[in-house]
Amino acid sequence: MKTQKYILTTAAFLGMLTVILGAFGAHGLKKIVDADAVATYETGIRYQMYHVFALLFLGLSKIKPRQQKIISVLFLIGILFFSGSIYLLTFKSKFSVDISFLGPITPVGGLFLIAGWAALAYSYWKK
Repeated sequence: MKTQKYILTTAAFLGMLTVILGAFGAHGLKKIVDADAVATYETGIRYQMYHVFALLFLGLSKIKPRQQKIISVLFLIGILFFSGSIYLLTFKSKFSVDISFLGPITPVGGLFLIAGWAALAYSYWKK
């Protein structure tokens, strides 16, 4: 029960954050960066929201708490690395230091997201 509460609360917070970031992307970002950067940013938003829904589903599922915890951590790390690096890279032209080193973090985040989905599939297969 405690794990589900944590997952659902986290999903709700991330959902709220996604809407805020998405609104910024739709209304303010175009004034700051070029169209390609806006499109990249929107990819980060889209994947973050997909995984908010995945966390909501996970928190409402009947999967064992230990498995829920593992899956949620994989999704959270994936969101942080994948979407987080995309958000930062959107603004790379605005930073005085080169942040291109963040580029390889994006696919690592993708691997965590994939691992989360694989762990979710495995937990249902194992049932």
